[in-house]
Amino acid sequence: MDIKFWDHILWGNRISDFFAAFLTFSMSFLVVRVIIRSVIRRLKKFVEKTKTEFDDFIVRMLEKILLPFLYLTCAYLGLKVLKFSATWDGSINAIQLAVILFFVARAMILLLSYGFKVFLSRRQDDPTLARSFDGIFGVLKLLIWVLASIVFLDNIGFKVSTMIAGLGIGGIAVAIAAQTLLKDFFSYFSIVFDRPFKLGDFIIIGDYMGTVEYIGIKTTRIRSLGGEQVIFSNTDLTDSRVRNYKLMEKRRVLFRFGVAYQTPLSQMREIPKIIEAIIKETKDTAFDRAHFFSYGDFSLIFEVVYYVLGPDYNKYMDIQQDINFAIKAEFEKRGIDFAYPTQTLYVRNT
Repeated sequence: MDIKFWDHILWGNRISDFFAAFLTFSMSFLVVRVIIRSVIRRLKKFVEKTKTEFDDFIVRMLEKILLPFLYLTCAYLGLKVLKFSATWDGSINAIQLAVILFFVARAMILLLSYGFKVFLSRRQDDPTLARSFDGIFGVLKLLIWVLASIVFLDNIGFKVSTMIAGLGIGGIAVAIAAQTLLKDFFSYFSIVFDRPFKLGDFIIIGDYMGTVEYIGIKTTRIRSLGGEQVIFSNTDLTDSRVRNYKLMEKRRVLFRFGVAYQTPLSQMREIPKIIEAIIKETKDTAFDRAHFFSYGDFSLIFEVVYYVLGPDYNKYMDIQQDINFAIKAEFEKRGIDFAYPTQTLYVRNT
C-alpha cells in the first residue's frame, strides 16, 4: 500500500493514527476479553468451593463493575491516541471521568447493600429493621450519587463551592422551619439502631399502653388494649420513659386479700403457709413471700408476692385466676371467711 495513504489527513489525524487507535483498542479489548475475564472465571470456580460468601460477592462485583469499566476504558485508550481539538479532548476526558465515578458509585452501593444484607441476616426476627434499612439504604444511595455528581461537576469547571454555599443558606432556612420533622427523623434512627422496642412488643408510655404496630420516620403507632390506635411522634418516645414488657423475663405480682376479724389466730398463722403451697404447686411461678400485712377497716389484710416466669400478660392472668380459685377452695375447706364491708351499730336505750 502506498505510504502516502497512511499520511493522508482525515479529521486532523493521519490514517496511520486511526490504525494505531484501532490497534490500541483491539489489543486492550483482547487482553480484557481473554486474560482478565479468564482470571475472573477461574476465581469464580475457586470461590464456589469455599464456605464464605464474601469472596463470592467480590467475584460478582468484579463481573458487574470491573469488566464493563475495562471495556469502556479500552475505547478511551484508543481515542486518546488520536488528536482532537481542546473541546473534543475535554469532552472525552469528561466522559471517562463520568464512567469512573459511575462505576465507583455502583461499587460503593453494592458494598453497602452487601453489608446491610449480612447485618439483617443476623437479625431475621426483626422485620422492622429490614424495612427501616430499605429506607436508610435509599437515602445513602441518593447521597452517593449526589456526591459523585458534585465531584464530576467540580472537575469539569463548575463552581460547586459557590452553588453549595447558596444551597447552604437555603438549607439553614429549611432546617429552622422543619426542626420538629428533623428531630423525629433522628429519633427514628435512634429507635432503629438502639432498639428499645420493635414490632409486636407490648410497651407502656405514661398513661398509654399497647402493642407496637408501626415504626415510621415521623411517627410510631401502638394498638391499645381498648382497640384504638395511639400515634406518638418519635421524639415523644425517645424523650419518654418507655416500659417494654416484651423484654421482661419474669413478671413480679403483688396482691392482697382480707379475712374476717373473727378468724382465729391459729388459722391466721396457717394462711401464709397455705398461700405458699398453692403458688408452689402452680406451674410457671416462683413464690417470694406471704405475710399478715395490716389491720384494715373491716378485715385482716394479707400481702402476697410471687413471680410469673414469662412476660405474657394473658399467661399472668390465667395463673392469677388459678391461684384465686385455689385460695377460695382451700379457705372454704378450712372454714376461713373472706372479709367484706360491715358495720356494727350499738343501740343505747335511754
